[in-house]
Amino acid sequence: MEGAASTEQIKATLAELSEREASVTDRLDALVASQNNLRQSMARLDILRVNVASQAVSIRSISNGILSTASATAQKISGAVSRLDLEQARVKGTLDVVEQVAELKTCVLGVTGSMGAAQDWEAAAAYLNRASRILPEVVKGSFAEKIVPTSEVPDAPKVTLEEAAESLRVLFLREFEKAAEEKNGARVTRFFKLFPLIGKPEVGLDVYGRYVCQGVATRARNSLNDGTAGSLNTEGFFYANAMTKLFEHIAQITEQHGGLVELHYGPGRMLRVVERLQMEADIQGGIIIDTWSDHRSIDRKLTDIKSYAFTFLVQSFLPTQPARGGTPRAGSPSKGAIGDSRSQREEGIDTKEIDTLLNEMTVMAARWSLYCRFIALRFKESSPNQNPDDEMLRLPCFIEECGLKRKITERLMTPVNSMTTFILRRAVERAFQLDEQPLGLSLNPSKPLQPSPPYVCSAVDDVMYVVNQIVERSLATSQRQIISSVIPSVARVLDSDFIGMIQRKMRDESYPKAAIQGALPPENTIIAFLVLINDLDLANDYVRRIVQSRVDSQQEVRSSAEEPATSPRSLVSLYPFAGDAFYVRNALMSLQQNFEAKASELIGDGVYVVFKNVVKPRLRPLLSDALRNIDYQMNDNEVDDVERPIEEDNGPGHPAEEAAQSQFQRGWDALTKPIARIFSEGNFERLLFTIISYLAEILEKRIWSYYGRINDLRAIRLERDIANLINIVVRGGRYGLRNAFVRCTQICLVMNMEEDEWAEIQASDTTNINSGLEWKLDADERLRARAVVQSVK
Repeated sequence: MEGAASTEQIKATLAELSEREASVTDRLDALVASQNNLRQSMARLDILRVNVASQAVSIRSISNGILSTASATAQKISGAVSRLDLEQARVKGTLDVVEQVAELKTCVLGVTGSMGAAQDWEAAAAYLNRASRILPEVVKGSFAEKIVPTSEVPDAPKVTLEEAAESLRVLFLREFEKAAEEKNGARVTRFFKLFPLIGKPEVGLDVYGRYVCQGVATRARNSLNDGTAGSLNTEGFFYANAMTKLFEHIAQITEQHGGLVELHYGPGRMLRVVERLQMEADIQGGIIIDTWSDHRSIDRKLTDIKSYAFTFLVQSFLPTQPARGGTPRAGSPSKGAIGDSRSQREEGIDTKEIDTLLNEMTVMAARWSLYCRFIALRFKESSPNQNPDDEMLRLPCFIEECGLKRKITERLMTPVNSMTTFILRRAVERAFQLDEQPLGLSLNPSKPLQPSPPYVCSAVDDVMYVVNQIVERSLATSQRQIISSVIPSVARVLDSDFIGMIQRKMRDESYPKAAIQGALPPENTIIAFLVLINDLDLANDYVRRIVQSRVDSQQEVRSSAEEPATSPRSLVSLYPFAGDAFYVRNALMSLQQNFEAKASELIGDGVYVVFKNVVKPRLRPLLSDALRNIDYQMNDNEVDDVERPIEEDNGPGHPAEEAAQSQFQRGWDALTKPIARIFSEGNFERLLFTIISYLAEILEKRIWSYYGRINDLRAIRLERDIANLINIVVRGGRYGLRNAFVRCTQICLVMNMEEDEWAEIQASDTTNINSGLEWKLDADERLRARAVVQSVK
């Protein structure tokens, strides 16, 4: 009001104050109206409070008058029951002690009586076994020390039992060893069963382990001496058989005696005996391996292998090669090759002997793997590092750390890698020394081919046969360590020596280079180069089949209920230990992938050389000759004047376009069929893709060359001619090759579109709506293609 400057402001302020006054009045009226309800609620609460107070007084009177008496009575009864239970427990405990003391006295008297004049050792051991079930507190208690001793046995029961157990231990040991010397199996078994009854199971297991180890050692020595005595009749797989007999003997002992040991000593106790047997196996197996190594002169052979020069391979990779007259034929060894062969024989390395040694080492390694698998399966639940719920096996610790495993690794597995690498390199060297190319090959389609496809050198089959044998032999050992060393060595030799030799031949001996500018290379050079590319393709296929036949996923794991077992030749069955099968599969796949990558790269380079030096010089003239008599810039009268003499030469019904198509087909067949009859199918597909890619570029350039110089009728004919040429190129079911000509066909399509169709294409470009066609031409190229014809309309 104080800030009002006019009558209107005063009226507005008064109106606002009136509204506020009305609002406050309404709120006060509502508050006054709610006071009545509040008073009614307070009155009801007062009534309820009076009722609750009266009920509380009644409850307190009932509690004081009735429940307190009942509670006191219940407490008395509960206390009496507790005292009665305690007395009963004490009486029962006293009775148990009395019974156990009585049992203890019976056992003490029985032990002393059985060990007296009766000498009933089984009964004495049984009494000691019964006494071992009595609580130690009872045996050592003062009550037992007063009740049990008698005039015949005055010592405390604990002392008596300990002395009896020690006396029986010495007696049983003496009788067991005596029975073992007499080879009395019944008495050996009799006393062996008594050791756990007197509380000396470790003593029994140890003496039994020594007993069976003596048998293992005796048989192993006899087996080895029978072969090495006299005339040293140790040819063949004698040492591998000796190792096999050693492992079989241990396995038989484990299977036949395991039930008896676990019956009397408890589950898993045979593991202690097998650990003792493994110590003997370390000794006897080490003797066999050392004798084998000395008799076979392994160290000397390894030294000879390391010093082998591989003269032929080394000379083949030297930058300067001796000139060879005539057609380069690896099938006719030169004098140098013959000299090298004679020199190699003089060096004293017999590959057949090395191969025989590898077979013997393979058998020994495989038998060791089988033995390890048997022990792991037999004691899967008892082994400390084996989870019973784990499906994969793990070697027990005493096998993992045994001396025989270290000796096999040093004296068997390490030489296997060196000898295998030598065998493969020597096979590659020998194969290329005696290499023969297929005879009777010709690029002339009229001449029949003598051999049957694929047309490859003999070296491929020879080398891949050895590779297959090496992979098969390595897998048969079931040793992950052998795979980890042999497979990478195989990959390295195939890469450096096998592929390297073929690459060197392709570069230095059979490179298709024309002697005169503009001419084709010599036919024999072309054929030799094609055969070398076939060698790589066939080798690629061989390696793929070698690997895939062994890593087939359907063979590896069969977990269905109908067929839960694994295939006998699957990787899981050969490598059951944790992670081994997966590692071996990856190693084999790595071999395949590395070889395929290297070989495919060289195949691609070779195919490109064939295209550049043999096909490309004839491809552009072929297309020019086929389209020479066709001019897409002439009118209809000019076309008739040109086609009339062609029809006179070729007869009616052969216009120029049919003549051009026929000429191109003849030229195309003359270009590709001679190569197709020599090339493998895969290599020819690669070459054909390269040719067609280049041909598509030529056709596209030729179409663009008609820009602004062709009418609509000639454009239709051009599209038809292009389609005919494409049909000729892709005939024979090679429809996938049409993708190379998509740009050409789309240019012709745009050239011959009707105006309404072209308008739809332009509209789809403007609105970004899919026209239903996957364009290889961008929008600018489509406009340019449309202008090829439009510019002359």
